[in-house]
Amino acid sequence: MPYTEQQKREHIRELQSYLYGISLFDRRIPQVLPDGVYNLLTEQAVKKFQRAYGLPETGETDTATWDRIAAVYRDYLEEAPAAYHVFPSRSFKVYQGDSGELVYIIQAMLMKAAAWYDNMPKITVSGEFDEASFKAVKKFQSFCGIGESGMVDCTTWNMLVRFLEDKM
Repeated sequence: MPYTEQQKREHIRELQSYLYGISLFDRRIPQVLPDGVYNLLTEQAVKKFQRAYGLPETGETDTATWDRIAAVYRDYLEEAPAAYHVFPSRSFKVYQGDSGELVYIIQAMLMKAAAWYDNMPKITVSGEFDEASFKAVKKFQSFCGIGESGMVDCTTWNMLVRFLEDKM
């Protein structure tokens, strides 16, 4: 059965997807968005990959290049989970009345602490640093022997993270 143009585009899109995935881990590889067209950007990404991984720099995807791209991509997929650093800086503080992604994460951590300890207040994860969250932070801080300010600073954040790591 002949190789159709659609099959060719699907294979190119797969190659581009692998290269894009690799580029998220390896900054030497330029990002190329999968569109199924082997254009100049794809050729340049292949060349950069070939250079980075010790293959002849042709810009063409021969068997050796394809096999290496697929292997590198699979290796990245099988890595241990990457840390996601959300706490902005050492001096940053989260106060009652604040809201957003970081508050969701703090509340989820506090909710997990409440699942482990009966005397830890139960809270709702809402993304709003409300009174209940404030009280839960103060209670957690008292367990850790740190100042009971009710606000989350770097010290409180680190204690929460270590607590959760210890429980996993």
